Amino acid sequence: MAITSTYSPPLLPPHHHHHLLLHCKTTTNLDNHHKSPSTHVSKPVIFHSTSLPCSLSQQINNLCNSRDLPQALTVLQENQNTTILETLSSLLHACAQQNDIFTGRKLHEFVCNSKELANNPIISTRIITMYSLCGYPLESLAVFENLETRNLYQWNAVLSGLVKNEMWVDVIILFSEFITLSSFEPDNFTMPCVIKACGRIMDVRLGKCVHGMVEKYGLSDDVFVGNALISMYGDFAVVEEAVKMFEVMDMKNLVTWNSILNVFAENGGFIECFEFFKEMMEGGEALFLDVATMVTMLPVCAEIEDVDMGRSIHCLAVKFRLIEEVKVQNALLDMYSKCGYLFEARMIFEMNENKNVVSWNSMIGDYAREGDVSGAFDLLRKMCGLNEHEKVNDVTVLSVLPVCSGQSKLFGVKELHGYSIRHYFSDNLVMNAFVAGYAKCGDLTSAGRVFDGIQSRSVSCWNALTNGSVQNGEPGKALDLYLAMMDSGINPDSISIATLLVACDRLQILGYGRQIHSFVLRKGIDKDPYIFTSLLSLYIHCDDPLSAELLFRGRKAKGLIAWNAMISGFSHNRMPYEALSLLQQMVSEEIKPDETTIASALCSCSQLSTLRLGKEIHCFALKGGLMGDNYVSCAIIDMYAKCGVIHLSKRFFDLLKEKDTASWTVLISGYGVHGNGKMSVQLYEDMKRSGSRPDGFTFIGVLTACSHAGLVTEGLRYFNEMQSLHRILPKLEHYACVVDMLGRAGKFSEALKLVAKMPQEFVTGISITLLSSCINHGQLDLGKKLAKKMIELEPARVETYVLLSNILAASGEWDEVRSIRGKMKALDLKKDVGCSWIEVGGKNYTFIVGDKSLAEAELIQDIWKRLEKRIRQIGYVPDTSLVLHELPDDEKLEILRGHSEKLAVSFGLLNSPNNVPIKVCKNLRVCGDCHNAIKLVSKVVQRDIILRDNKRFHHFKNGLCSCGDYW
Repeated sequence: MAITSTYSPPLLPPHHHHHLLLHCKTTTNLDNHHKSPSTHVSKPVIFHSTSLPCSLSQQINNLCNSRDLPQALTVLQENQNTTILETLSSLLHACAQQNDIFTGRKLHEFVCNSKELANNPIISTRIITMYSLCGYPLESLAVFENLETRNLYQWNAVLSGLVKNEMWVDVIILFSEFITLSSFEPDNFTMPCVIKACGRIMDVRLGKCVHGMVEKYGLSDDVFVGNALISMYGDFAVVEEAVKMFEVMDMKNLVTWNSILNVFAENGGFIECFEFFKEMMEGGEALFLDVATMVTMLPVCAEIEDVDMGRSIHCLAVKFRLIEEVKVQNALLDMYSKCGYLFEARMIFEMNENKNVVSWNSMIGDYAREGDVSGAFDLLRKMCGLNEHEKVNDVTVLSVLPVCSGQSKLFGVKELHGYSIRHYFSDNLVMNAFVAGYAKCGDLTSAGRVFDGIQSRSVSCWNALTNGSVQNGEPGKALDLYLAMMDSGINPDSISIATLLVACDRLQILGYGRQIHSFVLRKGIDKDPYIFTSLLSLYIHCDDPLSAELLFRGRKAKGLIAWNAMISGFSHNRMPYEALSLLQQMVSEEIKPDETTIASALCSCSQLSTLRLGKEIHCFALKGGLMGDNYVSCAIIDMYAKCGVIHLSKRFFDLLKEKDTASWTVLISGYGVHGNGKMSVQLYEDMKRSGSRPDGFTFIGVLTACSHAGLVTEGLRYFNEMQSLHRILPKLEHYACVVDMLGRAGKFSEALKLVAKMPQEFVTGISITLLSSCINHGQLDLGKKLAKKMIELEPARVETYVLLSNILAASGEWDEVRSIRGKMKALDLKKDVGCSWIEVGGKNYTFIVGDKSLAEAELIQDIWKRLEKRIRQIGYVPDTSLVLHELPDDEKLEILRGHSEKLAVSFGLLNSPNNVPIKVCKNLRVCGDCHNAIKLVSKVVQRDIILRDNKRFHHFKNGLCSCGDYW
């Protein structure tokens, strides 16, 4: 009886599979279960053997089919005198298919003990294949190396086994031995193995050499080899060569088309992928789409969010009866969820009767990405009770943990941690995720315990705990962890350095940050975008915007995050002109601003009180579809309020569909700085009725409003409510508001009692607030006492010296004044110079106290003298006592006339239409003389004048001020 000898075919790139069927007469090679026009048939090795009795052969086949291989081996051993090769070969094949290495080894031993079988080429080939398919390639290689003689089938079998076990370098080494030591030429089974190995080790030169060998041996027309070459060039990302190979192939099968589609999909050629898919469908070839086509095209639809094409492919999956395939269902689920069609994704999931762990993980990841952590955990709990095929794995855990953030999610993290411990999920990635998860939920203690339990800590593990420490307000601990990591021999990566820079930023230690910057430059990692942005942030928040700008200007390729860091940094450092100039440059370089950019730019407009530019940026945000962001909405409300048009803030607020705590807070604060404390209080009550919960910032706004409006009783009530009802601990800002409120009202005894109850670290900051009130209410002795105590605590704080100098000047103690000013000069402390600015015709004009450098300076001075003459007729008397210098009255009067707000008002009257209100901003608090004078000017010129100082707005109209002379 003649039997055809066969060998296991090589494994090709994805979707390029050769299936081997053992028959009694011939063996046919199939490419992905579709017949190839160039089907390769191995030359048979013919030998003779006695036939086995039919009943015994049938018995062994039945045992193989019932997966009882040990019993089949026993039957074979009991009848070894009648054994033929066909039965032994079938049994070895069954061991490979069922991954039964134990029975396979017994069969190998059985063969070695038989002289007739030990050197049989068919059986040795089967043994090589059996070890490879069972996952033991080294034993397969050992069998091959012990062969006395080797044929082409055995070389191919061992190469195929190495490919199966992803031993790519070994494939290349063995192929080199094959070329140099054997007398055989490689065939269309040999070359696909080698081609795939070249693609996996990413050796382009070697791949091209192998391609040359393909041409040399005349194998370029073989469809299997051609498919392998297409995939190899796809692995190299050399798409042009893959397309060239595809075009020169005369014979193409479904795997060929799948291969070229996969090349485009993996290398970002999504449009080309669709074009080739369309050509494939319209080509007229008798091809039927398979699972590989579906799972290639559906992710492409997901990448570009083309749900219409995705639906078309969904219909094709139904047409070709592939919809029940779990891989196809998973790809559909993923496509719909990434395109934002969550209902369809969940319907696919619910209707899938063949769910596997990938299906569950995809759906859980979908819930997690949408922020529905509760839904993700509910699904995860259902998954925990399923069979082994659908059990939770480390991917499931890693899908959920990254979105667990905040105290409310801590229980879920602990629940998941307990499950992971019970099921031995000890992978470093999972443990790192738990460290980060606990840290993001604010439980650094648990994060530290997980960290301590990790024996082999990677840099990612250290980074997780270090970053968690920074995010939870413990930057000092982050620095300690970094030093411990270095001591343990772990080298930092870019994330470590970026986190360390953030810690320095939070601790305001610029010197240490500069050392890290030097380290970054020495290591040549300054181009890393995370490190670059962290360095910008460090310099900006440590009040060194010049270094940040030099760093920024020195980099050619700047991403949006870097632009945003600089714009927000300039705004943070009260450099609004620089921020807006940078925004203009950013737009000119065609970099599209995002919500962060717009919010920072609006903040700069608020600082400058430039209404026209603020409106332009508002329009830009509308056109750019950036209005859905809460930060942008709050910035718009704040901008209109600080540009003096609080009614526009209220109008925009009323149009918001969803009013959160931040938007309520900004509007409350806006009315507060406009002196309308009653409206602020009413809005606060409306906020509570709406269900929004006030936070610490809300109470700063309410208390500030009460302070400016003199609502002492209401302010004290809200201060108590904040602590008793809302459980918010007062911070420095809250105490400052209440002390300022009591000081403005002249209630110094109550203010001092509150100061005595405060934490000691707040006392210095609060006393500054109280000092100004002491001057306004003539409490000079108390002011002197507070100022001297503050100088002892903070000897380098300029505000204290200025206020003490003013108190001493008001008391007429000029010798003491000169002494204080001498100390300031010795310490190089300089008080802020009075500065005002006004927007006229879309441009900002700045005036400094006593400035006579403007071309129109004499005209402006003349206008003010004429205004002064008119307001004297209705009761204005210059208050020269406010000039805290030992000078004659006429010189004091000239100093009063040179105050910057008076110059700005005069300029506005000279250069703006009569029907337009005059809006002036000042960097310091408006003095009493200017307040009284401008109030009367509004009456004599019949113009509305809006003055914004560093504390609040003053709306002057017809001789009255919105503050009611209470400021």
